Amino acid sequence: MARPRILAALTGLVASFAAIASPAAANNDDLQATFDSTFGTEVRQPPSFDALYANNLQQRIAELANPAQGRIGVAAIDLATGEEVMVLGDQLFPMASTSKIAVAGAFLEMVEKGRYTLTSEFPLMMPVASAKYSSTKAPVRPGQYMPAIDLIEIMITRSSNPATDALLAAVGGPAVVNDWMRRKGIGEFSINRDIATLVRDDGEYNPAVHIDTRDAATPRAMVRLLSGLYKGEFLSDQSRQVLLSAMSRTVTGKRRIPAHIPLEARVSHKTGSLNNTSSDIGLIECPDGRVIAVAIYVTGQGTKLAREERIAAIARALYDGFAVRAQQSPTQNWASAPYGNGG
Repeated sequence: MARPRILAALTGLVASFAAIASPAAANNDDLQATFDSTFGTEVRQPPSFDALYANNLQQRIAELANPAQGRIGVAAIDLATGEEVMVLGDQLFPMASTSKIAVAGAFLEMVEKGRYTLTSEFPLMMPVASAKYSSTKAPVRPGQYMPAIDLIEIMITRSSNPATDALLAAVGGPAVVNDWMRRKGIGEFSINRDIATLVRDDGEYNPAVHIDTRDAATPRAMVRLLSGLYKGEFLSDQSRQVLLSAMSRTVTGKRRIPAHIPLEARVSHKTGSLNNTSSDIGLIECPDGRVIAVAIYVTGQGTKLAREERIAAIARALYDGFAVRAQQSPTQNWASAPYGNGG
C-alpha cells in the first residue's frame, strides 16, 4: 500500500518542479542539473507525504523549510554533540555577503604568515557606475585607505562591500579565497566575482527556481566553516578572536537569526542579501555553554520581510529543538567551549 502512495507523491514532485522552472533554467543541461539536485534532496526529506524523520526536530525544520514558495536550505550542528539537522544541506545557494567570513579568514591567514599586519592599510574599492553585464569585472576606484582591522570590522558588522573588495584584492582575488577553503577541507564553495561585480549583475537568475553555481555554497559547507573557525581548526587564537568578535557585533539582520533567540544567548553571525534571496549564518552560544553553528539560506517567499521571518522562525526552532535534545542526552559539561564569552 505504501508504494503507490510514494510513487504518486514522487510524480507530483516532478510535476511541481516542471511547473515552476524559470525561463532562465530552460536550457536542458541547466534544468537537468537543477532537477537532479532538488529531486535527490526532496526524496530524502519530502514535505508532501509521510516522511520518516530521525526526531521531532528534524521534522519541525523540514516543515519550516517547505520549498513551496522558494528553495530554503538549512544546516545546523550542535558543536557539543555533533548532532546535525539538514534540509537541502547539499544544494548550492547564493552566498551573497555570507562569503565575507571566508574572505576575512583568508586575509587573517596571511597576517599569521607575516605577509600583512592588522595595521596594514588598503584603499576601499568604490564601485563606478556601469551597465549590467557590460564587462567581466565591474569598474572600481580606490577610495579612503583604512587599516585591515577596520576593514574587517565594517565588512563583517556592516557588510561593507568596498571594504570586502579591498581585502579581496589584498589577498589576490577570489581564487585565493577558494583555495583557502579547499585547504580547510571545504569543497562546495566558490567565489567567482568581486562584490562590485556581483551586485552590479544581480538579478540575472531567480534563485528560487534556478541554481547558479557562481558565488555559491551549500549550507553544509558554511556550517563546516563556522565550526572550524569556532573550534580553532582554521586560524590562530588571535585571528579567530578578531573574526568571531566582529561577528558578535553585527548590526545587520536583526530580524534574522537573532530575532527570536533569548537575550541570555549570544549570536555571532553574518548576513547576506541579493535578488529574491536572504541568508544568515552564525554561531548561537547557549546559556548552558553549548554552541550551535547555523546556516540558513532562503529564496522566494514573496518579500524580503517574509524571508527574514522564515530565517528567524527556523533559527528559534533549532535553538529550542537542540535544547530539548541536550536535556534528553546524558549530563555533560557544556561550559568548556573554547570561545566562551570573550570579545
